[in-house]
Amino acid sequence: MAVKRIRYYIFLKDVLIIAISAFGGPQAHMAMFINILVKKRAYITEEELMELYALCQILPGPTSTQTITAIGFRIGRAGLAYLTLLVWMLPAVAIMTTAAILINSHQAKNFDLEFTRFIQPMAVGFISYGAYVVASRVVNTRTAGGLMALSAIVTYFINKPAALPIVLVFAGALTAFKYKKHEKEEIEKVKIKWGNFTLWGLVLVAAALLGGFTQDRFVLLFENFYRNGSLIFGGGQVLIPFLNTEFVEAKGYLSSEEFLSGLAMVQAVPGPVFSVSSFVGALSVRDLGLGGQILAGFISACGIFLPGTFLIFFVIRFWDSLKKYRVVRASLEGIHAASAGMVAAAAFVLFEPIDNSVLNVSVVIGTFLLLTYTKVPPPFIILAGLIAGFLI
Repeated sequence: MAVKRIRYYIFLKDVLIIAISAFGGPQAHMAMFINILVKKRAYITEEELMELYALCQILPGPTSTQTITAIGFRIGRAGLAYLTLLVWMLPAVAIMTTAAILINSHQAKNFDLEFTRFIQPMAVGFISYGAYVVASRVVNTRTAGGLMALSAIVTYFINKPAALPIVLVFAGALTAFKYKKHEKEEIEKVKIKWGNFTLWGLVLVAAALLGGFTQDRFVLLFENFYRNGSLIFGGGQVLIPFLNTEFVEAKGYLSSEEFLSGLAMVQAVPGPVFSVSSFVGALSVRDLGLGGQILAGFISACGIFLPGTFLIFFVIRFWDSLKKYRVVRASLEGIHAASAGMVAAAAFVLFEPIDNSVLNVSVVIGTFLLLTYTKVPPPFIILAGLIAGFLI
């Protein structure tokens, strides 16, 4: 038991290290997961990690958060998994909640974000590196290469949340026909435990009913984010239009300028991009004072992160039994390839709003080359970008 506790402590410490140094969204996070959780510690094999990542891509919610909590579940079941979720999200949530409080203060009314000018092209460099790492590991056949290219093209031109799971299912269905190339394994009956799925649905209904009955602002905030977290496929870049529509355009809790400030800041914050929910939540209750803003930031984060966590805990319990079927194993080739294509498309999509200057293109390429050919830690690369933003 003592050995297990020590192992759990080391795992949580590794999660914290990743949480404070993982920039660039889920695609870039994967490279750190591979380096620290697979190569350095061997908590999980690379094949298992890619399977979990592909599985999380199919489910709604924050992909990198689901992946790292699923690894915690594999190591120490639900208890360690929920601790993993807290350690992973708290640094970014704390930073974004603090940013919201500062933005709303008198001293920060004219806060200049120009020093973050290089963060977005650097984030594209991180995502490009993530695409390279993922593709180099999962695209090993001509079929996979073709599906990766097709996935990248489709998700680039049809940048809609509903398109992502459809592309993954289509790619998986195509390679499922190659099941005869896989060895037969002893099949065991798939036993589905519905507890976490039921919990997800009960919380969704209870939050809606309680919010409608009480009109309590904190309950309504939780319900808003929990509902959005249950609908979002494809990561933080897909979450942004949902939040803008609900909190800026429909409810007017934030101005467009404030919302854009939050988006700029989250690019400079390590950890999950979904932590922008804390920024939005804290500003939504600015009239309730400092304590209210801090509470709202945490409640908003819980609302956005919990749905995906419940759903991955539901699926992961029977995943090992399900993947023994040859058809399922064969479908993973297509799902992995499509996932790699989506990562590549994300890099292009995120680069589009950036000024297409020689300087910005150089920052993207330079970031990619530093990550690929040097061992410079990502936090130092980001710090260098922030310093350059101050100086230039």
